Amino acid sequence: MSCDIKCPVRYPTQAEKDQPSKCKMAYYDSPAILRTRSATPLTPEMSKILPYVTDKTIARHLGSVGRSMDMGHAKNYFNPATRTVYSRYQPNDWFLSNSINYTLSDKERSFAERLRADAWRAVKETDARTRNRQNDVTKRLGERVQDIAFWKSELNNEINAMATEMENLKEYKRTCEKALADTANPLHISEECLMNREKRQGIDLVNDDVERSLVKEVEVIKKCQARLKKVLDKAYVQLKMDRAAQHALEIDAKDKHHAQGLDDRMQMLRNSSAGVGYVPGIENIDNTITIPESWARYTQENIARSQRERANSERLRGEIDSTLRQSANDMWNHFNAVNNAFNTRIRETTDARNKLQAHLQKTMQEIFDMERNVALLRKAIMDKEQPMKVAQTRLDERTRRINVELCNDPAMKSLQREVTEIKESLRILKDRLKSSELSLARLIKTKATLEHDISVKDNTLKIDASFCMGMRKGFPMDPKVGPIFQMPIC
Repeated sequence: MSCDIKCPVRYPTQAEKDQPSKCKMAYYDSPAILRTRSATPLTPEMSKILPYVTDKTIARHLGSVGRSMDMGHAKNYFNPATRTVYSRYQPNDWFLSNSINYTLSDKERSFAERLRADAWRAVKETDARTRNRQNDVTKRLGERVQDIAFWKSELNNEINAMATEMENLKEYKRTCEKALADTANPLHISEECLMNREKRQGIDLVNDDVERSLVKEVEVIKKCQARLKKVLDKAYVQLKMDRAAQHALEIDAKDKHHAQGLDDRMQMLRNSSAGVGYVPGIENIDNTITIPESWARYTQENIARSQRERANSERLRGEIDSTLRQSANDMWNHFNAVNNAFNTRIRETTDARNKLQAHLQKTMQEIFDMERNVALLRKAIMDKEQPMKVAQTRLDERTRRINVELCNDPAMKSLQREVTEIKESLRILKDRLKSSELSLARLIKTKATLEHDISVKDNTLKIDASFCMGMRKGFPMDPKVGPIFQMPIC
């Protein structure tokens, strides 16, 4: 259907022809449309890749079939009504334009469908590959965490074993030091006995069995001291070696604890986790210094070193034990031999002194029990502080209720009764504590009285009884004596 109205033909002016070409828009030029950047890195803006058709006339499409790209192909018609010349296309041009548009639409839609299919396949493939790779990495992180946990457990077990061995060795070392310190008093007593026996007069100044036994005892004690000093030096060196091995284990265990926590967090990290972000170029950084073989070998060497030191420490403890027992046997044998030589001269004073010592031991035991009782009462009083604070805090907080909620409810009465009961309990405990402290003071006074009585009776003994057997019999029976006198002889 043709149209009788003809549009006037407007030719471009010379000024328009002289305009620079940069003002004209090409077929795929980008419009001035603001678009936001995608969240995916390195993704170009959509406005830069989408084509934009500026000339929506048929001229662009007709140019593909050999016609001019401007308006010159249209025929001019004179309109006698307006006395103007109009430009009009032919019907064939109209049908050709539609056909071209249909063909272009089919072509572009077909191309777009192929692109969508390819994009969907790419999305599925990359998603599956990414998910599988992430699952594999998570699995390997889990295996790594298990490996670290295994070696960390081995290290902790060895650390605990080494700590136990060090404590045992320290205890043996303290026992040996105490035994060495305890030999000073027997040596001093033996030398004092020899010096005191020089005060004998007349025919009593003889080289009898008592004097020969005392000389032999001094030699034995000095030999025991030399043996104890030797094993103490070995124990000091061994403790340093144990500490060095334990320090290496602790550093390794600390590093593994840090690595386990980090890898465990990385294993639990998911796409939806918070705190994830881009770290460009991190995949090119390799600051590792070991491989799995050297990593495991390092821990194995630390554990093996610790096990060797523990074995040496155990052997040294056995040596210390045998030295203590041998020293105890030698000193006990000579101590008893010397005592047997003095026994005939102190029978009359021994019974009274032993009875006083028995009472003194009972009194000291009672003092010990009473001190524990006093400590128990003080702890009981301290234990009432927190319940009292809780009850009073509850009462104080409940006073802050407002309006009608200030109710004297059963909870209020129970809290008040609780405070009263705790105060009554504190009064009873403080009364018991005061009585116990007074009783303890009386026991301490009784202990001092008994010790003074023993010293008075010792002062009445003759030279051998007071200066020799008094020192010798009092020392090994004293409960504060070191372990060398408490160890069972073989």
